Amino acid sequence: MKGHMQNNTQKTNVRPTKLMNKNFFLLWQGQTVSQIGTQAFAIAMMYWIKRTTGSATLMGLIMMFSYLPSVFLAPLGGTFADRHSRRKIIIFSDVISGIVVLTLAGLMFITPESQTLIIIWLFIVAVIIAIVGSFFRPAIIAAIPDIVPVDKVAGANSLNQFSVQLSTFLGQALGGVLFRILGAPILFLIDGITYLFSAGSESFITIPQKISESVSTRRERLGEYKKDLIEGFKYIWQRTGMKSILLIAAALNFFAWPIILLLPFYVDDFLKVTADWYGFLLAAFSIGSMIGYLFAGALKIPGKTRSVIIIIFLVCQSIAFGILGFILIPLISLFILLLVGTMNGFININVITVLQVSTPSEIRGRIFGFLHTLTQALTPISMALAGVVADITNQNIPLIYLVCGTIMIFISISIYVVKEARDYLAFEYQERPDRQNEKQS
Repeated sequence: MKGHMQNNTQKTNVRPTKLMNKNFFLLWQGQTVSQIGTQAFAIAMMYWIKRTTGSATLMGLIMMFSYLPSVFLAPLGGTFADRHSRRKIIIFSDVISGIVVLTLAGLMFITPESQTLIIIWLFIVAVIIAIVGSFFRPAIIAAIPDIVPVDKVAGANSLNQFSVQLSTFLGQALGGVLFRILGAPILFLIDGITYLFSAGSESFITIPQKISESVSTRRERLGEYKKDLIEGFKYIWQRTGMKSILLIAAALNFFAWPIILLLPFYVDDFLKVTADWYGFLLAAFSIGSMIGYLFAGALKIPGKTRSVIIIIFLVCQSIAFGILGFILIPLISLFILLLVGTMNGFININVITVLQVSTPSEIRGRIFGFLHTLTQALTPISMALAGVVADITNQNIPLIYLVCGTIMIFISISIYVVKEARDYLAFEYQERPDRQNEKQS
């Protein structure tokens, strides 16, 4: 057995003194540009499928299968991020994603009439990106607390998510217009290029990380991975507050995804406006999210007050989703999604920061891998069912939105009922993780 530490460019473990240091800036910059292309890709994919096939079922199935790898592989990806260079994982993930998206753009340029072949390759590309994302996301989330000051983690999450949503806003606001003017192939080409730009920016990053000792045989490596996975699962399951929040988040995601998935049908068939408005609605949600991120990062709210605000926002957000399908005036829909985005941004930053700060760095990757799996486990099923139910109900979007929103209201209220979940959201950032662990075990 070999016993050496693989630190490479990550030897230093000196914590930075300011938020906008070189490492965080390069990571932030790369993700900002990459997200613009990603949103253009998402809009092009959704509308190309709808305009080409008109099938909500097919759209739901493609979305479902593109999510499955992420759900199953996230714990492995998180463990991988704890045992290997997070920097390399981040870079290679963007390189691979960029290359496969460029192949899709090339196929659509060369054989635009081969719709069946394009659909098959679109499905394959979506699956590959999902697999890569299973390793990419835990590495990013695990790295952020180690490249900024400990008291700036919430601010770093806010700034990172703010830039992501700013890019999302630009990509979505322009995506619908560009889809109409340029078409899907150009948008796929833009997405591929932005992935590669992001990888180039990330190649200059140094991420402090203590990497576990390597082993020489495949059986030993598999044994270590199995051990890490079991430890990560036990860590979550033994902490009632964390576990409760994750299960509630999974339930909320299950009923929120039909609303997101069927938004193109709501825009086309009920608002009766052009594809531009699909981008405008998503952009309104993004602007709201940016506002929520700024408030979450700037305000220092006591833990108990923060917990109550999160619960109230979840209930209000659910009500807004439930009534959205009955709104037939585009400007009112924009305003509703702006408010929903603001509440969602505030909720996400605070929950992510609590999870990051309360989890030790050396196991943070695998924990966030499991978090992704547990919260997104029902998402593929939700996507598939949303498309099928939409077609069965003759695409009765208002009814589907109302049912989903109503159920989400009751799920949100359950957080207040479950004391452990309420207390976990009230975690004070300055507390040591070991003290919080004692409380939750």
